[in-house]
Amino acid sequence: MSLCKKPALTIYFCAFYFCALLVAEAAPAPAKDPCAGFKWDVSQERALFGSPAQEQPAGKDSASAPAVVPNHLYRLRLLPLGQVAFAVPPGKSTPAADTYAGLAALQIPASGSYRVAIDLAVWIDVAANGALVPARDYEAEHGCEAPRKIVVFDLDAKRHLMLQFSAASQAVIRLTVTRVLVE
Repeated sequence: MSLCKKPALTIYFCAFYFCALLVAEAAPAPAKDPCAGFKWDVSQERALFGSPAQEQPAGKDSASAPAVVPNHLYRLRLLPLGQVAFAVPPGKSTPAADTYAGLAALQIPASGSYRVAIDLAVWIDVAANGALVPARDYEAEHGCEAPRKIVVFDLDAKRHLMLQFSAASQAVIRLTVTRVLVE
């Protein structure tokens, strides 16, 4: 039986097809994971951001900086920028006066590349022996907060390492440090 010989059937078929198209267009598309765009495998960082965080106040100077070790999630309470004495001036030259900052002493078990991952737009430096350690790479996903930003540093375990956070718009940040095994 041909559709052309049955106009009512043709109209019914076209109406059904048109309704199916409308429903398909109206159905919400699956939500895109805002954290799926990282160029690296960040499954370890994502898993850590899904775990309970250890709360600590950030240090106002090197002497008061809490210890941070890899593979833990921390919730660090920062201080107003003016209350923080950095080990080395931050790499971001002019953090706004109404932002937050803080320090944490990084303790790593071995030399190598490490990722510092954080949930907000915050400037991250590592200071060692009176100088900033240059970042090897970084990436940020603006819609993601678990993590939002990751900075990679090549670190020497024999040096005293100080994480410096500055230019934070909020007083609490979540962070984790992971070792880069393969890229």
